[in-house]
Formats: sequence, C-alpha cells, structure tokens
Amino acid sequence: MTRKGRRLAIIGTAGVVLAGALGLALNAMRDTIVFFRSPSEVASTALPPGTRFRLGGLVDAGSVKRGTDQVVEFKVGDGAASVPVRYKGLLPDLFREGQGVVTEGVLSPSGVFVADTVLARHDETYMPREVADALKAQGVWQGGPQQQSATR
Repeated sequence: MTRKGRRLAIIGTAGVVLAGALGLALNAMRDTIVFFRSPSEVASTALPPGTRFRLGGLVDAGSVKRGTDQVVEFKVGDGAASVPVRYKGLLPDLFREGQGVVTEGVLSPSGVFVADTVLARHDETYMPREVADALKAQGVWQGGPQQQSATR
C-alpha cells in the first residue's frame, strides 16, 4: 500500500469511528431530551401515558389542594385549557396561585400530570421563554411592556 493509500485508510477509519461515537452519543441522549408543552397542546394532542415533558403555564386560582405527606395537587392553565398536576415534595417559596410555573414529569393514564420537579418564577419580571411564548400564542399574556422573557 502506498503512503497516499495508508493516509486515506487512516482518515476513513477515523471518520467511521467518529460517526459511530456520534451515533452512540445521540442515541444515549434521546431518552434525556424533554420537550416543553403548554396545557392547550396537552389537551389537543393525544400524548401516550408515560411521555416525559415539561408543562408550563399559570397556576389556576383556587386549584391548589395540599394533602398528606407533602402531596400537592393543582392545575396549570394557559387560558384555553388546564391540566391537573400532582406533585410530591416541597414546593418553591414563590409558588402560588396565578403565578407562572414550569413542571417536569410524566402524564399518567388518567390524564393527571405527575410532576417530579416544579419551578416557579423568581420575580415579577421574569418568565421562562417557552411559557411566555405559549401564553402570547393563546392571547392570555398579562405582562406589559416592562415584562420580559428569558431571551437574554
């Protein structure tokens, strides 16, 4: 084999190894990617139970019910639809009715979103970009010109 042939063989082998490593990395990350959905999207699409995603919107007024063993049930809505959420654990200090929230978890067969993470807005001027965009699309955005999303 000539020097040029050896060089091409090494480059080709390195390319195949790199493509294989990239394929394995992408396959491993497939299960960890979590998509954001609004309550309207959840209500309008038939998501299979056990689907992991992030649900964001506003906590519906009068929907928070605290149970035993730190179990909290509430509804997350966007003006057009609401999704019942069940969470077991300590809620953030800023969690309250009428405030923006992003939850992460799975949809149960009964249609209740079982959250394992709850994130609340940290002040009156911040809202996750996905939640702000979903609320704007639904026409229920309550923020004025001072209200900013997390686009920076």
